[in-house]
Amino acid sequence: MPSAGIVPRRAVQLAALFAMMVAFTAQLLGALLPVIPLFIAASVVNLGLDLVLQHKQPGLLAVLGRIRFDVTVRQLLRDMLILVGLLHIDGINPLEEQAPLTITLLLFYGTHFVCQAVAVLVRRTRSLPFVTRNIDASALRLTDAPPRILSRQTGRRLLRFSVPTTTGMMLTAITTDAFWGGIGLAVSLALSAGGTLYLGTWLLPKKRVANEKQALEWLDNWLAEYRPTVGMYFSGGSSSAYQANMWLSTLADLDGNPIIVLRERFMVQKIEATDVPIVCIPKVANLMRLEHSTLKVLLHPANSGKTSQILRIPSIKHAFTNHGESDKLSSCNPYAKAYDEVWVAGPAARDRYQLADIGVEDKDVIEVGRPQLAPIKPYTGAPAGRLTTVLYAPTWEGWDGNPGNTSVILAGENIVRELLADENVRLLYKPHPMTGSVDPRAGAANTRIQAMIAEANTRRSGARPGPEAAAELARCTEELNALTTSAFRKSADELERMRLQGTPEEGRAAAVAAAVTAWEEAYWNSFPEWEHRIIVTARPGIFSCFNEADVLISDVSSVVSDYLTSEKPYAVANTSGMSEDDFRVNFPTVRAATILTPEAAEVAGLLDAVRNPEKDTLAAERAELKEHLLGPSDPPSSVRFNQAALALCTKADERRIRMENRLSGIPGQRSQEDVDTSETAENQDNGASDATAAV
Repeated sequence: MPSAGIVPRRAVQLAALFAMMVAFTAQLLGALLPVIPLFIAASVVNLGLDLVLQHKQPGLLAVLGRIRFDVTVRQLLRDMLILVGLLHIDGINPLEEQAPLTITLLLFYGTHFVCQAVAVLVRRTRSLPFVTRNIDASALRLTDAPPRILSRQTGRRLLRFSVPTTTGMMLTAITTDAFWGGIGLAVSLALSAGGTLYLGTWLLPKKRVANEKQALEWLDNWLAEYRPTVGMYFSGGSSSAYQANMWLSTLADLDGNPIIVLRERFMVQKIEATDVPIVCIPKVANLMRLEHSTLKVLLHPANSGKTSQILRIPSIKHAFTNHGESDKLSSCNPYAKAYDEVWVAGPAARDRYQLADIGVEDKDVIEVGRPQLAPIKPYTGAPAGRLTTVLYAPTWEGWDGNPGNTSVILAGENIVRELLADENVRLLYKPHPMTGSVDPRAGAANTRIQAMIAEANTRRSGARPGPEAAAELARCTEELNALTTSAFRKSADELERMRLQGTPEEGRAAAVAAAVTAWEEAYWNSFPEWEHRIIVTARPGIFSCFNEADVLISDVSSVVSDYLTSEKPYAVANTSGMSEDDFRVNFPTVRAATILTPEAAEVAGLLDAVRNPEKDTLAAERAELKEHLLGPSDPPSSVRFNQAALALCTKADERRIRMENRLSGIPGQRSQEDVDTSETAENQDNGASDATAAV
């Protein structure tokens, strides 16, 4: 079954395609018969429709381009039909009047293609082998980008510059006076030629940025000056940026000079506000330059196809930190063997790797805790007010089709129905952002759940915050956006953004943290405490929702492990088909949880235990499980994480010294391999001498 929105979108595209074909047919008939009103109306509508589709249906136009019916072909066909129509209109002399129009039209297309060639040259000169952020790259002679309509929007440029031509030709068709067509063509030709000359100024030395060789030399010099020590390496799709973003504050707090290394150019703007220098190096050949830098350690929050490329650099030690821990098999990927160390939160993950038997040696597993969990507030007892706030945060369906991955499909509606039936419950529903991306049933269930919550809100009433609360939220939003969002003009390209996103102002990181805290407080204060909330935006974050909730309902995922740091009650839905005993054995993170069946009949008992702590029989087990999953509270996770980074840096230094000693040939510093090679050569020499003596 197609997902919601697919059918309407296809219907719109088919309707637009049909309208375009009708317009071309009408223009042809109007030109040949000729029927001047039809000819004029079809010509204008045809061009106007293409202009609209450039903005509203780029996907459809991309399909037309793949079948060689692109914007240039369409506009050329429209103009040829206009010339054919003028030939059939009495009163217009083909030789004396239409011939100059045709020649001028050809000149217009000639300047269009010249402009396109210049645009290609400009784009090439404005494409550096890397992209930076939070770094002063002014030495690369960065300049503002040319207007997009000239440098990148070929189709829109041709269509917009053709408007005067079409207008003039239509006036000629009405008046039979070629003067108007000539005026229209002259304006179009002037726009195209002037635009080409203006765009060409970006090829002059004054606006030309550094070439590839100069840029790479600058990168080497910057690395030598900054002297990075520990970095985070990340590669992934546009929806995976959260995996890197969760480690930003931890990376920034490490001793030394941190750096972020990316591989995809678009990812530079996906990384949230941070003061850590960011370098995106798409090509492997340029990535290898890091081998000659002072970079000692790279942290990897995710595996990707491009991870193997950076692992080729032996002078850098690599640690896999993952982007969350759960009992799912994805948390024990055999790829982890490729890293020097695997950093985990606590003993549970260490045990998980050994039980998985995937080749990761126990000595390479380092327990560092989860430093980013510091903002989560600890358990303070039963709900203080009348309402019990329940956070239902199910995970998504995953790639393997396992019915136990997400509770949304089999149990989600039952869980929400049970919660909404309790008038003393306030529900916060925060589904995983990828819910429904693989299984349409999950997307459909998610939609129905949101409809249930919205309908339940209509049955509730009570006091609402005054307008000052909304005003405060708006103020905090504006302040936070000013700190975390870079405003670029529409024509800005990578180089212009690099220039604008240079060295951050001192103290910006602290200001962002304070602004986020103020925004979250204003967000929760702007809604009545009795109102259920559906949270599908990045803000408020999951940790903020943890702090607002009295109890969590989720699936087997890293959300459960993170929530345990609060030691608050939680429940996990069992949609795997296992018995409860097998479920607890196979997934240790649910050991201290209330287990919900797909029918969710256990919700009432869960709420009773939350409201009456004396009935909460799992409190002690939660405290024990917390330490098992996340490690001890003393020393703090941030300290243990920093110590692990320093220790791995030391190992990188030791290897470097060993390699330098080998190359310098210092006695007593040779490796066993060198010794064996030397002994083999010596034995061969002795054998040759013996043979000579025998002869």
